Amino acid sequence: MSKIDIVLIKPGSQKQLYGELSDFKLTAIEPPLWAAIWAGYLKHLGFSVVLYDAEAENWDYDQTAKKAIELDPLLAAIVVSGSNPSASTMNMTGAGEIAALIHDQAPVIKTLLCGLHPSALPEQTISEENIDFVCQGEGFYTLPLLIDALKSGADDFQIDGLWFKNDHRIVSNPRPPLMKNLDEVPMPAWDLLPMEKYRAHNWHCFDHIKERGPYGILYTSLGCPFDCSFCCINALFGKHMIRYRSLDKVMAELDFLVNTYGIKNIKIIDEMFALNEKRIVAFCDMIIERKYDLNMWAYARVNTVTEKMLSKMKQAGINWVAYGFESGSQRVISDVTKGYKMAQVEKVVDMTYRQGMHICANFIFGLPEDDFDSMNETLKLMLDINAEWANIYCAMAYPGSKLYEMALENEWPLPESWAGYSQYAYETLPLPTRYLTGGQVLSFRDYAFQACYNNPRYLNMLDKKFGSETVSHIQKMAKNKLKRKYAKYR
Repeated sequence: MSKIDIVLIKPGSQKQLYGELSDFKLTAIEPPLWAAIWAGYLKHLGFSVVLYDAEAENWDYDQTAKKAIELDPLLAAIVVSGSNPSASTMNMTGAGEIAALIHDQAPVIKTLLCGLHPSALPEQTISEENIDFVCQGEGFYTLPLLIDALKSGADDFQIDGLWFKNDHRIVSNPRPPLMKNLDEVPMPAWDLLPMEKYRAHNWHCFDHIKERGPYGILYTSLGCPFDCSFCCINALFGKHMIRYRSLDKVMAELDFLVNTYGIKNIKIIDEMFALNEKRIVAFCDMIIERKYDLNMWAYARVNTVTEKMLSKMKQAGINWVAYGFESGSQRVISDVTKGYKMAQVEKVVDMTYRQGMHICANFIFGLPEDDFDSMNETLKLMLDINAEWANIYCAMAYPGSKLYEMALENEWPLPESWAGYSQYAYETLPLPTRYLTGGQVLSFRDYAFQACYNNPRYLNMLDKKFGSETVSHIQKMAKNKLKRKYAKYR
């Protein structure tokens, strides 16, 4: 039997990153998109590939390393990713631990870290972690050439996008160009993943809360053309832009997921889905023609969504729209270059509800201009909208974002560990604002969470729309008070 060329690993750190919520099964377990994309691409080029999702398999770090070592691959690549861009950095703890275990126990196996966080901080990653390589960027150029070089026995790797050490000296290579035509990238290797083990977010399935699987994700584009200061998504690509797959390719993948795995619950993972009305309408018409009974959700932006978009999205089975409202203060919104006026929020909310859709509302406490007054404005907006679900975040200086650069420049305190970038971990440490400490922000966020999910108006709305079982689920969820190291007024 010939040697496996590469094993791609999605690390699992549910308990560390989500605290008590991991036991409650509140969070989704999503297929690892980038690991699956790379696996499909490398398979298409003729390489032998194994893909492990340690999170879905519930393997600890030792088990994951052991599984990789048993394969004896040429290269073990740990993919530092998550269900959204902000989830990459917090997964560095597990990624680094698994890579170090493989490196120490089987040094003949070369190790590599790839994904958003390593792309944002390649020099720091190769310096601090016990690994052989870092891949900076989306990897379509870098990974195949690295495998070929390892097969040839090379010990010098002048490959664009690759960072490595040579006699304790860090060697960097420039980023390769981005893949111009995403249709050249084959379908992600869903066949290499335990598709029966994935589950949707609880809110995504409020009308069938006990049926969160089977679950799939779908991407129609990569990147985002906007430049919000708190976002790090484009660190993987190196520029602010969006690239589209052809709708024929997207539909072929959707057909595969539905017909092969019986998937009904789907997340459209594009960071900027609702942007081009003509494209959205055409995409939705293709789904409507198939008469699929789907329950999907997608991201939208307050100042790009249109009524025609929403109407077609609903007809196609996109029942949930996730909006980044972020703050109830125009001063705070303008400071982070979000680019919309507060007056647009009410209009968009009304427009969405008129289509019979549900809203996942995203809010961030602790953006640089936040003080107690502005955070109370955000809380008021949250309660006024009374969305079916609210993601209630603290501002974090994620590597690859402008906030991270600002934090370094101003010497603002950052989390002591990568796990501290998780929104729900014990070590969570938000960014301080110009007026508040990170501990004050975290305390307010946790207070806002309880105010939202224990609100009688909210619970009554849920009961009318989804029934008593969903209300009981939310009440049980709200009883889980997160343990916080830094949550205190000071």
